[in-house]
Amino acid sequence: MVSFITLMVFLPALQNEFINWDDDYYVYANQYIQSPLRNVTKWAFFHFYIDNWHPLTWISHAIDYTVWGLNPLGHHLTNNLLHALNTFLVVFLSVGLIGYDRRRETTEGLSGPFFDEKEILIAGAATGLLFGIHPLHVESVAWISERKDVLSALFFCLSILSYIRYASCMENRGRAVTEFFNRYYFLTFLFFICALLSKPMVVTLPAVLLILDWYPFQRIHSLRTFGTALKEKIPFLVLSSAVSLVTILAQSGALKPLIASSFPTRLIISSKAIVSYLGKMVLPLGLVPFYPYPAHVSLLSLKYLLPVLAVIVITLTCIILLVRSRKVWLAVWGYFIVTLLPVLGLIQVGNQSMADRYTYLPGLGPFLVLGLAAALGYRKLDLLKQWGLRKEFIGGVLSILLVVSLSFLTAMQITVWKNSLSFWDYVIDNTAEQLPFAYCNRGIAYELAGKYDLAIKDLDAALVLQPKYPIALHSRGRVYFAKGMHARAIEDFTKAITLKPDYFEAFNSRGVTYGQYGLLAKATQDFDRAIALKPDYYEALSNRGFSLMLQGQYDKAVESYNSAIMLDGNRAAAYIRRAQVMLKMGKDRDAASDLRKGCELGSETACVELEKLVKH
Repeated sequence: MVSFITLMVFLPALQNEFINWDDDYYVYANQYIQSPLRNVTKWAFFHFYIDNWHPLTWISHAIDYTVWGLNPLGHHLTNNLLHALNTFLVVFLSVGLIGYDRRRETTEGLSGPFFDEKEILIAGAATGLLFGIHPLHVESVAWISERKDVLSALFFCLSILSYIRYASCMENRGRAVTEFFNRYYFLTFLFFICALLSKPMVVTLPAVLLILDWYPFQRIHSLRTFGTALKEKIPFLVLSSAVSLVTILAQSGALKPLIASSFPTRLIISSKAIVSYLGKMVLPLGLVPFYPYPAHVSLLSLKYLLPVLAVIVITLTCIILLVRSRKVWLAVWGYFIVTLLPVLGLIQVGNQSMADRYTYLPGLGPFLVLGLAAALGYRKLDLLKQWGLRKEFIGGVLSILLVVSLSFLTAMQITVWKNSLSFWDYVIDNTAEQLPFAYCNRGIAYELAGKYDLAIKDLDAALVLQPKYPIALHSRGRVYFAKGMHARAIEDFTKAITLKPDYFEAFNSRGVTYGQYGLLAKATQDFDRAIALKPDYYEALSNRGFSLMLQGQYDKAVESYNSAIMLDGNRAAAYIRRAQVMLKMGKDRDAASDLRKGCELGSETACVELEKLVKH
């Protein structure tokens, strides 16, 4: 039921489109996932792309493309189904962990008798509902590019569920026992591998397992048992270290230099993020897709001092409660901090200080505490009997109010991700700081919608905020080209190339513009530069072929089209153009073969030209 409610709440996301914030790189402009699956698998495992390495995520996108093409509904449906499945697993995980504690005949951290079976189910359902329909998770589900969140969480939860079974087996044999060849140990490790291949953020799982060993499994209660548990995690730790190294190599271009902000400054910003996350879990308001990295940070400001003090107070409180044998609080707090560590900004990637999507797995800890509180609150409703009120009725009403409230907020947040224009409107309107990339991306969205004047206005605004902005210059150049203002387009493309000499897209765009002027030699030169920078650049290969054909260099034109078709044999345009070259070379049979292929790919132009050729 919890999983079904989650699926229904996120149903509106199926009407959303792709947005031009990574969805282009991940899906609709990603030529790699649009290749045959056997090629995708090889590429996914052995190449870095857009500063990432997560092979299973790429493969999942490729499968979606194979099934759905570029229909965003199918891609959203996969995210929704994965999130609903994760919610289902979270309920089982919560019930399993609480039930494990109950079997030990104590609920350390809560006063009074341990929970009965009904209260455990209430706690698990409440935890699952919070996880499933909380507005904080909209970013991870409604944003197609965040497939890596929901996919890695699936394997993360499966790994912990397997570990619960493993811990139960070990408990029956003695707490200090380790069995590397136990099937549940193997499944835990296998699911961990899959999680890492989906998103490296789950490198913290070995530490999470050690926390669980300490509480609630109580397999760690001395230095000797800690050593045994740590030895058991060596394969996990080795794998985590290896994937962490690969991730650092992949994201080397996105890492913010340590000298950009001192380590104490990063700690302060991280503390503020931690407190903000907790606050948004309790009161999910003011959610935005981008939280800018602050330029000025000081403990003299209450804005930063209070979060630091809050983190210290929470930590000390958990330690004090530990002294009173209430381990649950430190275990939950430890889980929350440990799972957030990779994205807390201590090693900064990008220009954001925090992100809603970062709470997808870490939020399990606080949500579990709230689930336990719900079960305890249900027990306390017995006090209402003296007024003739049934606790089942009151509990049901409160549950409905919570579900309706969260569902409404989640539905509103889903509309933010409706399409590129609504998305960037929201970011610009709800972020205090003016963000150059937001104006640039909205300008690109206007360009795609054919609203060229609005596009230029936004791109101008982006360049005022950040004059040396190659992407904005290139985008404005494309708009000028679309408006027929070719001289201004070339000027912008040239400026973009000057700022970013390896900007292969700008070389290709300038080459196309030179072609409009009839400057074919210059156009070919730019296409050559683009291909030298990116040998598998389909558009530049195809454009170079056309330019060479116009210059009468037919053999070279055919070679260029051959390379383009070898990269992507599912585009009719390259076959049609190669057919044109073949006709000029007097190779009518080869031309007919290419036109026939173009016709099979759905090109009406190819079919018409083929019919003309056959009649001729």
